[in-house]
Amino acid sequence: MDTDQLADRIVAGDRRALARAITLVESSRADHRDQAVALIEALRAKTARQAVRIGLSGTPGVGKSTFIESFGMMLLGQGLRVAVLAVDPSSARSGGSILGDKTRMERLSREQGAFIRPSPSQSHLGGVARRTREAVALCEAAGFDVVLIETVGVGQSETVVAEMSDIFVLLLAPAGGDELQGVKRGIMEMADLILVNKADGDLKASAVRTQADYAGALRLLRKRPQDPEGFPKAICVSALQEDGLERAWDEMRALVDWRRDTGHFDARRAGQARYWFDQEVRQALLAQLETGAARARMDALAEAVADGRMTPTVAAQEMLDSLGGA
Repeated sequence: MDTDQLADRIVAGDRRALARAITLVESSRADHRDQAVALIEALRAKTARQAVRIGLSGTPGVGKSTFIESFGMMLLGQGLRVAVLAVDPSSARSGGSILGDKTRMERLSREQGAFIRPSPSQSHLGGVARRTREAVALCEAAGFDVVLIETVGVGQSETVVAEMSDIFVLLLAPAGGDELQGVKRGIMEMADLILVNKADGDLKASAVRTQADYAGALRLLRKRPQDPEGFPKAICVSALQEDGLERAWDEMRALVDWRRDTGHFDARRAGQARYWFDQEVRQALLAQLETGAARARMDALAEAVADGRMTPTVAAQEMLDSLGGA
């Protein structure tokens, strides 16, 4: 199938074509990268659809998969189409990923209006697949109204997810020990909405206390220009009992609508485009060090540094000069 045919099928909402396109953009083969770039450009010319991009982060065990399934089913009930891009951490030793998110979202995965795609992080910083941003663009072109980008919270992932989403949601569990540990990690400065999950059963009282702690902490943070009055905020939800999900969605929509009206929405997306341009340039420069000739030169210089014949600074400069000459 050529690029134009694939683009037409994606715009028509063909989920199989969308899955094939995401596989293409995730490939590291040079010929696949050329095709992926051509596909993205073809889709830009064919459609200008915009979905609401929601980044979702939280530590393992906080109930992200359960929340996404319940939240996705609620959105489907409102007539919206939902795409879920779940990033699984890759093993540093074997490079493999379990990719089990689709299995855990059994109800949502059977729905015609939903699309779930687990992707390996491929050891990329922050556990977010480098090509997830392009996968988001493909899902928008395919006509999905909401794109959920889920990742495991590992410290750096919040920054990367925030740079590809319109709203960044932090999912927390009650009774997690130090209830304000998010303040120390600086996550709260990025979050637009904090959802305290598992607000049901024996944990409900603990969840209410946790929500109150975070709501108080949020009020102490410096106000951001992209937030209306009352944001960011913390609320309780129960993915298991499907309680509080509609309120969470109402809050997200209110925030997106306000940002659209005030120009912050477009400014944020423009800023994200600049960020990803910068990242593409940096990644391309790093890729130059992975060629055979560059690796051989690096090994020779490293040997000279180890033997004490050169200082690391001089060797590094020589390596950079050789790349510039190439």
